[in-house]
Amino acid sequence: MSVYFTSQSTLHVGIIMDGNGRWALARGLPRAAGHRAGVETVGRIVEAAPPAGIGILTLFAFSSDNWRRPAAEVEALMRLLAIYMAKETPRCVEQGVRLEVIGRRDRLATGLCAAISRVEAATAHGSRLRLRIAVDYSARDAILAAARGASELSLDSLGTALGPPVDLLIRTGGERRLSDFLLWECAYAELVFTRTMWPDFGAQDLAAAVREFRGRERRFGAVPEAPVRLREAWLD
Repeated sequence: MSVYFTSQSTLHVGIIMDGNGRWALARGLPRAAGHRAGVETVGRIVEAAPPAGIGILTLFAFSSDNWRRPAAEVEALMRLLAIYMAKETPRCVEQGVRLEVIGRRDRLATGLCAAISRVEAATAHGSRLRLRIAVDYSARDAILAAARGASELSLDSLGTALGPPVDLLIRTGGERRLSDFLLWECAYAELVFTRTMWPDFGAQDLAAAVREFRGRERRFGAVPEAPVRLREAWLD
């Protein structure tokens, strides 16, 4: 059996949407303007995902560490999230997008939690794309919660609790780290880092990352099945 898995038609892609603030500051704009531009990028990428062969798209919107940011910026981000949930619900329903939010909710405002519940209920039957947005999310906290809630401590039970494995992880903005995002799910993910700031990231960038992914060999700790002819040549 081959250990190559680059031909699958449906991928799980995770994206760390980085660079909004730096994008805005480079243009003499407040950081909030970068976050607004980043929300527009989300819409473009969601539309581009299914044609690129993506069935699950997980976006890192707000980490648990982001609460350390200035209060005004956090408030602006939460307001944008609520607006996005309300605005995108009809389009998600129309396009067959199932939207769900992962991460903690006990620290979110009541209104935002209600907006999340409404969009999740309204889009529950979407089958074209499963869109997961990570809000107040920490992979380490998620793993700990999964372990505490598991009926049995096993790889399968934890994997089921945490979610589907990631095939391709993309990080925009030039940084090269995971930043506590989908650590368990990314155990064998292919990583693509780009200097492009998230507001400038488009459908062509997404397609290019998927093409790069499909050109890689995924061995999952094994070795490729070399053709017999090549093995014989090596022995000679």
